[in-house]
Amino acid sequence: METAQVLRMKAGHGEESYAQNSKYQTAYISETMPVLQLALLDFCSTGHLPNCVTVADLGCSSGPNTWMPISEILSTIHRRYREEGRLSPEFQVFLNDLPSNDFNDVFKSVSEFLKKMRDENGADFGPCYVTGVPGSFYGRLFPEKSLQFVHAASSLHWLSQVPPELSVRSSKRLVNKGKIYISKTSPPEVADAYLNQFRRDFSAFLKSRSEEIVPRGWIVAQLRGRRTPDPSHEESCLLWDYLGKALQDLVSEGLIEEEKLDSYNAPYYEPYIEDVQAEIEKEGSFILHRLEIISIPWDGVNGGQKYDRAKTAEKMAKAIRAVNESMLQNHFGGQVMDRFFQRFSEIVAADTKEVEHVSLVVSLIRKS
Repeated sequence: METAQVLRMKAGHGEESYAQNSKYQTAYISETMPVLQLALLDFCSTGHLPNCVTVADLGCSSGPNTWMPISEILSTIHRRYREEGRLSPEFQVFLNDLPSNDFNDVFKSVSEFLKKMRDENGADFGPCYVTGVPGSFYGRLFPEKSLQFVHAASSLHWLSQVPPELSVRSSKRLVNKGKIYISKTSPPEVADAYLNQFRRDFSAFLKSRSEEIVPRGWIVAQLRGRRTPDPSHEESCLLWDYLGKALQDLVSEGLIEEEKLDSYNAPYYEPYIEDVQAEIEKEGSFILHRLEIISIPWDGVNGGQKYDRAKTAEKMAKAIRAVNESMLQNHFGGQVMDRFFQRFSEIVAADTKEVEHVSLVVSLIRKS
């Protein structure tokens, strides 16, 4: 099944919602800011600043993180116009995510966001028009040459689909038995299948944006990735191993069928930094401005607070549930979700391993 049909962040503002359990993503956005600011300064130094600036955020989700990068983009551009003695431009902001995203929550927060922007930047800020755009960013979303600056955070590591080579229907055999992602015990064709799917998806993303972005327009994107060539390294796979172990335990407890576990693979991939660079060069529409590695600590889910292993494990379970539950529930059923995430938390708490959570940040300029 395509990711677009089953992937959605947990809506609302409840205890298990994405809005309340997205501190990892907040940390990634914060760490991405230096690259974003450099891109914005270069964007504003072209000498051809338009009267209306069009900005798109792809994979906007909902909650406070939706507005964090948009606020930085608009404020920086507004300040640059004022420094040049120009009136603030009009802004057209497009917020994109899959159709099942909690756009109602996003729309309810628009007025508060615009007030905050005027309070922080002055009464002459804007005007700013905000539009929701549902759909997959692996295809076209906007008219030709209609965007000037595109941002994407914590989204491009989600694939458009599980690699078809891992489907029992396609391969006639269980390629990744007992696992839900790449692991040390997965056969080599599993990692190959994931890499090939990422290449197809990332190329489709770049091609679509190349048609939508004006010449010399920009993309700044942050996605989970890795700094080692080994796709099964614990830096990328430890949490997925924990999730797989929790599902194996539910099989042992008779709560889910072994066949259900064997037929589930995550539509997710953390690419090696050189894979990203190679695909950009191969697609050919963009100049690579920067490609950097950022990392946050194992306990980044705590938002800077220091807790013991058990408390951190509990918070990790909530954070992963807020993102992954829609897909897991679609496959395994909702009745086992509480037990599954409880078991996951217990497994993490009982271990002593810690890895950094690594992301890649890329800024691209559309060729003329």
